[in-house]
Amino acid sequence: QVQLVESGGGLVQAGGSLRLSCAASGNIFSINVMAWYRQAPGKQRELVATITNGGSANYEDSVKGRFTISRDNAKNTVYLQMNSLKPEDTAVYYCNAANYVDDYWGQGTQVTVSS
Repeated sequence: QVQLVESGGGLVQAGGSLRLSCAASGNIFSINVMAWYRQAPGKQRELVATITNGGSANYEDSVKGRFTISRDNAKNTVYLQMNSLKPEDTAVYYCNAANYVDDYWGQGTQVTVSS
C-alpha cells in the first residue's frame, strides 16, 4: 500500500503561482511513475503531468511551459509548480502513484484561480 497526501492548494489571482506537494509513504519502492491529475466541476479527471523514477517528465499540452513537475526522493515528495495560472486551471488536483499492478490516489487539493 502507498499513502499520498497533497497540500498547497488555495485561491490565487490569474497570473499567480502555487506549488502543490504530494508526500508519499508506505511501499513507495514499488512505484514507477508519479503524476498529477485534475478534475474541474462537471468534467472528467485529466492527466496534467507525470514524472518517472528517473526524472523524465511529461505534460498535458495546456500546461506546458507553465507547470513543472519535480520530485525529491529523499523526502518522498513530488511537487507541481504552477505559474501563470489561468481561471481554466481551477480544479481539484490529485496526486497519483502507479506501478505495473496498482494505482494509488491522494485525497485531492482545491486550486481556484480568480479572473
